Amino acid sequence: MELKLPDYLKYTIILLGLILLLYLLQMFQSFLVPILFSMLFALLLLPISERLERKMPRSLAIITSLIFIVLVLGLLIYLLSMQIASFSEEMKNISDKLLVFVNKIQQFLFQKFGIQPTSKNELLSKNLTALQETGTRFLGSTISVTTGALSVITLVPIYIFCMLYYRDHFRRFIFQCISRDKRDAFMTTMDNIQKVVESYISGLMIVIVIVAILNTVGLMIMGVPYAIFFGAFAAVLTIIPYIGILIGALLPAMYTLIQTGSLLNAVIVIGIFTFVQFLEGNFITPNITGSKVSINPFAAILALIIGGEIWGAAGMILSIPVIAMLKVVFDAYEPLRPIGFVLGDTNQRNAEPGFFNKLINRFKKKVKEQPSEQEPK
Repeated sequence: MELKLPDYLKYTIILLGLILLLYLLQMFQSFLVPILFSMLFALLLLPISERLERKMPRSLAIITSLIFIVLVLGLLIYLLSMQIASFSEEMKNISDKLLVFVNKIQQFLFQKFGIQPTSKNELLSKNLTALQETGTRFLGSTISVTTGALSVITLVPIYIFCMLYYRDHFRRFIFQCISRDKRDAFMTTMDNIQKVVESYISGLMIVIVIVAILNTVGLMIMGVPYAIFFGAFAAVLTIIPYIGILIGALLPAMYTLIQTGSLLNAVIVIGIFTFVQFLEGNFITPNITGSKVSINPFAAILALIIGGEIWGAAGMILSIPVIAMLKVVFDAYEPLRPIGFVLGDTNQRNAEPGFFNKLINRFKKKVKEQPSEQEPK
């Protein structure tokens, strides 16, 4: 006998379930964040590990893959940390120039429009108060991120190794938990999730690197200091579809305006980033990754905001891959397909696999044609 509940009771249960879910996500953040990062990196390293397993034992192949990604990430962090440290040392000089620039604007407004400028003491008081509040929040966020990063750095490699090494064992476990008539559909969904995440992570990494290089070269041609930092910062923001790189352009544009006092130079900087955004949206991303996730910008921005509210910076990084996996699940399950449709982009039906996706598919096909040697159990 099917139990029928009133609509208001159903919605109440759903609302309470969402509240409980958010509470549990925040409570178990220290456990869930490393696990989710490990899953993403394990999926990214899986094709490399499978390829290496043809020539060496599985454990050695996984360790080699981990060493490779650690070296790449370490090099990137080293280059960016040098730029950030140098930029931080110049903050005092930048703040002084900012006050001079604000004074010039006030004088211009007073001479042209008769707007009475704010007194320097009042202006300094307001800005110093805001700066102190921002600094306090930034310090707290930095301490939190640093503490979380130490935990992630320690646990993630261990989790990745275990996930890759015992992947066949986990697969057999899932088979035992699901009835025979549902195994094929379930494993098809799991394979789709794996493909989406692999495509998203690998493709986005390539796109970010290309966009960062283009941004950096453009800023270097303009003679903007800290071009690597500004270029990489804007490139990372490409995870926000269409508008992310434009948000990233504001910081170097403001810095250029303060340093040079030239509005034209600031406009040129914004023009460089706008041109790179045009290349990224129309040529780079379509030809490298194609329809890798097909999440519309509105859903992506909401996911970033919600992820940031729940888990901070880690939540923002994880939000897009997680919502991509959820969309695959929604598309595979009939009652939830409308939600998957809402999350998807309008042109995803006509999207074809990109060049990078085709290479990955060929690579994986060759790996499957030549089975890897399994370690003795």
